[in-house]
Amino acid sequence: MANYNLKINGKAHTVDVADDTPLLWVLRDHLGLVGTKFSCGIAQCGACTVHVNGTATFSCVLPVSSVGKAEIVTIEGLSEEGDHPVQKAWAEVDVAQCGYCQAGQIMTAAAFLNENPSPSMEEIDNAMNRNICRCGTYHKVREAVALAANTK
Repeated sequence: MANYNLKINGKAHTVDVADDTPLLWVLRDHLGLVGTKFSCGIAQCGACTVHVNGTATFSCVLPVSSVGKAEIVTIEGLSEEGDHPVQKAWAEVDVAQCGYCQAGQIMTAAAFLNENPSPSMEEIDNAMNRNICRCGTYHKVREAVALAANTK
């Protein structure tokens, strides 16, 4: 066990965990930030996506020991009021069905739009292709990302 000083959603946190503990479990089990979901555990579905220094990252396979001084943002920290352009577009398009993958989808879309604020539909499809939706709302995800790009 070791102490790790983490900066998550703009706040300092200290956790005492094993070096190989995935960031996902630190967030959920040690800090109570349960918006980031566990699904596959092998970086194949995207439900656990968070931002690490602004980059969409699968937290289920990221050992806490590799985080260092990185700034981590979870779905809880994306916007205090839930009014990030992607979150607003998600609501307007009514993307969510079961909602399980939505935090990861939103975090992927937000990081993507920070890098490419005016994407083509093909670029949206490519950016979002690592996120799996059990309900198959891909057409609505695509529409919401395009809407967020136009409203940023």
